[in-house]
Amino acid sequence: MKLLLALALPAYALDQATKWWVVRTMELNGELRAVVPDYFYLCHWANTGAAFSMFKGQNAAFIALSAVAFLGLLVSYLRGVFQDTPSRWGVGLLLGGILGNVTDRIVHGHVVDFLLVDLHVRFANPWPAFNVADACICVAAGLFVLGAFRAERAKA
Repeated sequence: MKLLLALALPAYALDQATKWWVVRTMELNGELRAVVPDYFYLCHWANTGAAFSMFKGQNAAFIALSAVAFLGLLVSYLRGVFQDTPSRWGVGLLLGGILGNVTDRIVHGHVVDFLLVDLHVRFANPWPAFNVADACICVAAGLFVLGAFRAERAKA
């Protein structure tokens, strides 16, 4: 449980602190601030949907889905379902990310996205804006995949 809290709480705190700064200092749907010109920007965008703004305007459904996922992961973690280190780390980051985005939906009525990357690649120009919680969720997914590959390798 200590590992879970040691990952989820700082991830959540960093997510909320960065979003607080963005909300306080940048106009919604306003200018882009170049961090690395032509590649990486800060912005302040509202996302009422899910990944890539799919299913816009479904905040209540996403809050309910997030609550179910959060509780399911927490119960699974406490029952020892996640045995390997990458999966345990993944659960901590995933819980922090879920909590960060659901907090936005409750407080702001949308998720605050502010990191914008432009890799100058067709169909991803620019990549949809995201936030620290989204990054935690993506890293968690990668850790789950890594844990699955390691488990398969151990069986062989």
